[in-house]
Amino acid sequence: MYFSSDVSGDEDDARLVRQSLAGETEAFGLLVERYQHVMYRVALRMVGNPEDARDITQEAFVKAYGQLAKFDPSYRFFSWLYRIVINECLNLIRARHPQEPLNVAAKAAGSPFESVLARQRLDQIEAAMLQLPPDYRSVVVLRHFAEQSYAEIAAVLEIPEKTVKSRLYSARQLLGEMLLGWREQAKGVQ
Repeated sequence: MYFSSDVSGDEDDARLVRQSLAGETEAFGLLVERYQHVMYRVALRMVGNPEDARDITQEAFVKAYGQLAKFDPSYRFFSWLYRIVINECLNLIRARHPQEPLNVAAKAAGSPFESVLARQRLDQIEAAMLQLPPDYRSVVVLRHFAEQSYAEIAAVLEIPEKTVKSRLYSARQLLGEMLLGWREQAKGVQ
């Protein structure tokens, strides 16, 4: 995946930012193409609604373009853009009252029973993710869905690496507690 630690990719991003600032709008279009999918996935995991995730992703790119002159090239463009997406997600989460479950299609695995069971597990995992506090949810999304290292997560969220590890541990514990019953429920259905 492109968003892993890649010095040449970071240099290419910096070049595209410079070109965008020089008035070459197609250069920013290349940055959008490069990061649109991963930013959408991150937003979807954070807010749980595909339409909201699309809106957040679009708004994040608009804000990034408008604030491009403030981008510090000593940092990774991905991290800077990710922070914008996370802030937009947190704003939406704070603004809305009920939390909606994610509408992600489950992959069919084997028999119809296995497909239903897999869908139920996915629904429970997604619902549990949405119950996590946003600080915990963001580290889980970054670590397990955006495949970022602890150091990258710390840089993106502007927190110490120890805090990342602590939040991730706590988030996993909470998820474990919330999901503990799904195996017992599945055994009872068989």
